Amino acid sequence: MDGLLEILSRPWPWYVAGPLIGLTVPLLLLLGNKPFGISANLRHVCAACIPARIPFFQYDWRKESWNLFFAGGIFIGGVIAGTLLRNPEPVQIHPALTAELATYGVHDARHLMPAELFNFQALLTLRGFILMIVGGFLVGFGTRYAGGCTSGHAIMGISSLQWPSVVATCCFMAGGFIMANLVLPYILRLL
Repeated sequence: MDGLLEILSRPWPWYVAGPLIGLTVPLLLLLGNKPFGISANLRHVCAACIPARIPFFQYDWRKESWNLFFAGGIFIGGVIAGTLLRNPEPVQIHPALTAELATYGVHDARHLMPAELFNFQALLTLRGFILMIVGGFLVGFGTRYAGGCTSGHAIMGISSLQWPSVVATCCFMAGGFIMANLVLPYILRLL
């Protein structure tokens, strides 16, 4: 049992994890012609919980309930990984990145979410508001505008040869590079 926990608690190499994720697509298509994606679950939850007469939410969400279980499994898996399989060692990042983050006031970058950026007090600052509220809105808006999230387009859409998914994935990647290299340093310099 300890050997299995050791294997599960370490990062898997790309040549193992990538094909496992990639094989999810044909498996879902073969088992029931189901598309892979996560962002559609918000629509399913809204359709189930908000009995409004909004046309976008008027469909048989029960046919897509398998996707809610899939997302629930991701959440439960994350809880298990974060508690039972947690690595007590700090996150390993490159020393150059540590030095660059220190110039922005982030001195403890050993955590996935540095406390200097992500806490309730930071939310009340301009930098925190932009990072957490505006950033969250833009991610949600972009997902809806693109007709799906990165997992849906990059994994499902491209593998099923959908040209709009290729375009959306290229735009996701370009936006990520621009954000990380041009916009984020400017935001982190804000007081």
